[in-house]
Amino acid sequence: MNFAHSEKCQDYLTRVRQFMNEHVIPNEAEILAEVRRLNPTGDWTTWQVPEQMKSLKAKAKAQGLWNLFLPDEEFGQGLTCVDYAPLAEEMGRSLIAPDLFNCNAPDTGNMEVLYHFGSNEQKAKWLQPLLDGEIRSVFGMTEPEVASSDATNMQATISLDGDEVIVNGRKWWSTGLGHPDAKMTVFMGLSNPDADKHQRHAMVIVPLDAQGVKIDRMLTAFGDYDAPYGHGEMTLTNVRVPKENVIWDLGKGFAIAQGRLGPGRIHHCMRAIGAAERALQLAIERGHHRVAFGKSIIKLGGNLERVAKARMQIDQARLLTLNAAWKIDNLGVKQAMTEISAIKVVVPNMLQEVVDMAIQLHGGAGMCHDFPLAGFAAMARSLRLADGPDEVHMAMVSRLELKKYQ
Repeated sequence: MNFAHSEKCQDYLTRVRQFMNEHVIPNEAEILAEVRRLNPTGDWTTWQVPEQMKSLKAKAKAQGLWNLFLPDEEFGQGLTCVDYAPLAEEMGRSLIAPDLFNCNAPDTGNMEVLYHFGSNEQKAKWLQPLLDGEIRSVFGMTEPEVASSDATNMQATISLDGDEVIVNGRKWWSTGLGHPDAKMTVFMGLSNPDADKHQRHAMVIVPLDAQGVKIDRMLTAFGDYDAPYGHGEMTLTNVRVPKENVIWDLGKGFAIAQGRLGPGRIHHCMRAIGAAERALQLAIERGHHRVAFGKSIIKLGGNLERVAKARMQIDQARLLTLNAAWKIDNLGVKQAMTEISAIKVVVPNMLQEVVDMAIQLHGGAGMCHDFPLAGFAAMARSLRLADGPDEVHMAMVSRLELKKYQ
């Protein structure tokens, strides 16, 4: 296994890092303050994107720092998972950065779905506008009435009716639903109820302005609406869309999900590693600059050992994630299931611990908007649930491990 940066990766990494240091980190606090000013309530119908965000997106796009996650040079920049991983880490240093490079969830996952499984018509109508940054999308999977950690519990339905499918169901924690540019959801539901349990579901593209689609509310994550993106709840009642909106075919939902979630978890985890690096940096800087009881805080209360532990945890998590990325690139998602599940447990827990340490060193300042630490803490805790909770992934790892000895 070789995790060294290729020439192409190093070129993009240098340029992304320069963009981050010149345009993102210095303006982050101001942009986030403007986000809060423009979007003071949970009324998503009034949410706006700051002009500075739009300007930086245009600048990143003009510099070719755009759609870095797709391995196809026609649609992306031709970077492998291993090549993209350090770029995702660099973006993870800021809560706003992934969006600036058009590398933000859930759009990246939806774009990968359409790239790998979409028809030519779906690519032209939906993938290209997403790649161009003209629209945003939503992923409708989690449901409020069932334990969604077991996706076979899903109650939403996708029923064939002639040349159309009828979509019914209620989804929540659909990230991006409140964004003013959100135009469609990739919706997962039960389509073949009598088939094998992993061949019962389908994914279908549903325009958010289709008759019968109702956005009920935005949900707060630790008291924050995450405007202008939002994590929303929506109800679809007898929504009719053309059969051509079904991705791949009825009954292929789980197969699509496996293809979607493998690389997506690499992206999540590398961004989380970038957040952990930023948190550690802030902790060390704060610890040096603040004095208590005659000493710098960094030298009090076991903080030096905590810094050392954080360094070890971050590096371990990075190597584990790069290992998963290498296996996806070289062996395929199916041969990397242990590693994909492992990083989904290890990395968010690592981030949660490192950020908690950084908040402790900052005192009250760590809990307010003066620093990005509160946002990183919410991100870490959310990631332990998103794309499958810790327990599901540990069950996967143990199942695959036991299988070796049967």
